[in-house]
Amino acid sequence: MPEKLLYRKRFIPMETIALKDDKILLWQDDLIVTKWNSLKPRRDIGSGLSAYYLKDGIKVSKIFDPNGNFVHWYCDMIHPVTMEDSIIFEDLLIDVVVKKDGSILVLDADEAADALRQGMISSELLCQALTSMNLLLTSLYKGQFEQYSKIIETLSAQNPADQ
Repeated sequence: MPEKLLYRKRFIPMETIALKDDKILLWQDDLIVTKWNSLKPRRDIGSGLSAYYLKDGIKVSKIFDPNGNFVHWYCDMIHPVTMEDSIIFEDLLIDVVVKKDGSILVLDADEAADALRQGMISSELLCQALTSMNLLLTSLYKGQFEQYSKIIETLSAQNPADQ
């Protein structure tokens, strides 16, 4: 399969960004794994590895600080839009953070509600975000987050320089 260009589309703020510097580590059917550096310099985030689960509508990222230390897992609810030469990952606003201690934070549900009220996101996409969030939270509550994190852990163990 020829490599497609990857894009991230956000609703708040409304923007589409080419992920041209992301390195694709794995591309299989409904799974894409990338290595990336923060788009803008930040003191808290330097780089990460992301696994895009296209069927589940979930992007799971292992986040590292600028010194390469693990910070947390950051999970975006996404809607992939596949085109002939590209994939646009629409960020559906709702996020889940899994901290080092295993605690879980659900973020930006209020932003998702506001985006729906303002007509920035459709009810269909918001329902998809909620369904994806439920899948992810169910795996976390059942102690089965490994189904989403294992590929990243495996690839980072095989290629420590890729962190």
